Amino acid sequence: MTLKYGMIGGGKDAFIGGVHRKAIALDSTAELVAGAFSSNPEKALASGKELGVKRNYPTWEAMLEGELALPEEERIDFVVIVTPNHMHYPTAKAFAEAGFNVVSDKPLVHSSEQAEDLVRIVQEKGVVFGVTYNYTGYPMVRQAREMVRRGDLGKIRKVIVEYNQGWLATRLEETGAKQADWRTDPKRSGIAGAMGDIGSHAENLMGSITGLHISHICADLTTFVEGRQLDDDGNVLLRFENGAKGVLIASQIEIGMENDLRIRVFGEKGSLVWHQEDPNSLEFHRLGEPVQILKRGNDYLCDAAKKATRIPAGHPEAFLEAFANIYRGVAEAIEARKAGTPLTEFEFPTVQEGAIGVKFIEKVVESSHSDQKWTEF
Repeated sequence: MTLKYGMIGGGKDAFIGGVHRKAIALDSTAELVAGAFSSNPEKALASGKELGVKRNYPTWEAMLEGELALPEEERIDFVVIVTPNHMHYPTAKAFAEAGFNVVSDKPLVHSSEQAEDLVRIVQEKGVVFGVTYNYTGYPMVRQAREMVRRGDLGKIRKVIVEYNQGWLATRLEETGAKQADWRTDPKRSGIAGAMGDIGSHAENLMGSITGLHISHICADLTTFVEGRQLDDDGNVLLRFENGAKGVLIASQIEIGMENDLRIRVFGEKGSLVWHQEDPNSLEFHRLGEPVQILKRGNDYLCDAAKKATRIPAGHPEAFLEAFANIYRGVAEAIEARKAGTPLTEFEFPTVQEGAIGVKFIEKVVESSHSDQKWTEF
């Protein structure tokens, strides 16, 4: 049975809302039946009318009240939050406390205090809560994770993850560009700019593949564009609990770079290389042997990678399919909860991983402001 969902934010002219809706539709995971698509009630209603939703609300508060007034079987099964960052916490908190399953865009919230509150609510209410770190949905990312887990690389020694963009190399926020405007505003974006927007993706990808836990951070954040209030470039040295070392780069002022997310993982026996702009391939370097190029859609891949694949090898899958894999995992968890057999392992980033991402942003900012070489995580 198709699930029902509602959306907060993501209305007309919003990039990411359309991405979420397309991803959910890809597998017919759920039907969009309700929404409050803007902080402006008139725009919200206009967007809802354009999208043809059955229950069109002017505000998210009206949406919550309206859904709770319905018989339980008619209510939305989950809510998708695709607002600017400052609205994640109040909306997620209200819906989770009311017993609704939640999917929130990243970063989860503005502070660890808010994140820990959401973790508590999710545990108390037993709701499903996903965070759309969508790059973990790629089949070859899941293949990389499995290879690390089963010891193909041996003990991990070093991880290098980069997220390179160039779209904010000028003061784009002054031109009326909506996406640049809120991302560079600390009231809406939070305490970090590039590090919060894309550095959080890099941290989650690194943690998802390697399973490593950060112990210490040494960060250098810079605002290169004059007049900008938040960082637009960040470089971070990492120490992990197992003794491994890492480097994380997140920049939005690197001219010529589009969406260049890449990761290299080095172990005692081998290494892996994955590049988001070439997502269907995974390089595997085994000590003393020729390089292997593993390809999406082949039978030699692990079960998780094969499950995340829809079409045969040689037919590229990418961004929307990875997003859809996150929602497929969320839907499976919601169906299991409805059946009274809740899952204990999830194929999507959870509220706990979202909370780690928030802590990472805070510690990077703290380290960058400190004269001390290493900041404990």
